[in-house]
Amino acid sequence: MVAPQKIAVLGGGTFGTAIANMIATNGRNVVLWMRDEENVARCRQTRENHLYLPGYQLHQNLQVSSDLHGSLEGAEVIFFSVPSSAFRALAKDARQYIATQAMVISTAKGIEANTFKLMSEILEEELPEARVGVISGPNLAKEIVNRAITATVIASDDERLCKEVQVLLGSPYFRVYANRDRFGVELAGALKNIYGIAAGMGAAMKMGQNTTSVLITRSLAEMSRFAAKLGANPMTFLGLSGVGDLFVTCTSPLSRNYQIGFALGEGLTLDQAVAKVGQVAEGVNTTKIIKQEAEELGIYMPLVSALYETMFNKKPVSEVLSSLMLAEQSTDVEFTAGECHERDV
Repeated sequence: MVAPQKIAVLGGGTFGTAIANMIATNGRNVVLWMRDEENVARCRQTRENHLYLPGYQLHQNLQVSSDLHGSLEGAEVIFFSVPSSAFRALAKDARQYIATQAMVISTAKGIEANTFKLMSEILEEELPEARVGVISGPNLAKEIVNRAITATVIASDDERLCKEVQVLLGSPYFRVYANRDRFGVELAGALKNIYGIAAGMGAAMKMGQNTTSVLITRSLAEMSRFAAKLGANPMTFLGLSGVGDLFVTCTSPLSRNYQIGFALGEGLTLDQAVAKVGQVAEGVNTTKIIKQEAEELGIYMPLVSALYETMFNKKPVSEVLSSLMLAEQSTDVEFTAGECHERDV
């Protein structure tokens, strides 16, 4: 396999910065693109992204730019690391500069409002000649930059793309596994954000470990039930992109969705919680989108419904926890190897 001559990472947030720097550390030619020209200038001068990863030195091989054309010119592998709300617009802007058959990989864990499109589906629509993949997993950027042992999933039907990303990102502390269920991997990454908010609420209310374990396992059942109804493989949810990502999102104060939930549990309004966190937490909008979709499809999702009522209709936070005991029926494991059971709602 011939190594790509140039890699571009679009989006200078925490995760975009982290993976761009990993690639640069691995000796590759990589450009980190961000819209904020002032932040680009600061990054170049200080070799640090103070806005998102303060105290973390950028590798000398990493170029930082606000020039989209220049960043994409000649790039063979392109990572899209922007929030879902800005994803399609960026893909449209980038289209004229992306080469035919370039590898484009989404790292965003969200769903487009109104269309219910996942980010890889947006890439396929806006960049029809590109080769598409998705990265998802328990990947807290601040732990990655501190070289904590971490693993992620690259999901695509394109075997060469998967192998290329494994080589680009792989290191003694960062392992990349491949999966062909792109839809399931990507959907898991979006869904788990909802339950991270619920877990943060519970933490603020000082719920015990028993309650946390109930929340995580019932969240896993709920998200896999939803995904299976839409055609994903429920077994995907037992891997890194499912239970792995769900666990870290529901237990780590580094998770933005957890932080939003914690602030809500302390009594802040949703607007106050979002302002306090200061960065995009995809779970807020995903809760709205999934609640509507679940109702239209008749899928039983009591945690999503309770969280929606708390965030948008100002119902007491305790209702989310109560839903664990009062709304769920008695079935524990809903899927077995080789078969999927519809739930009797």
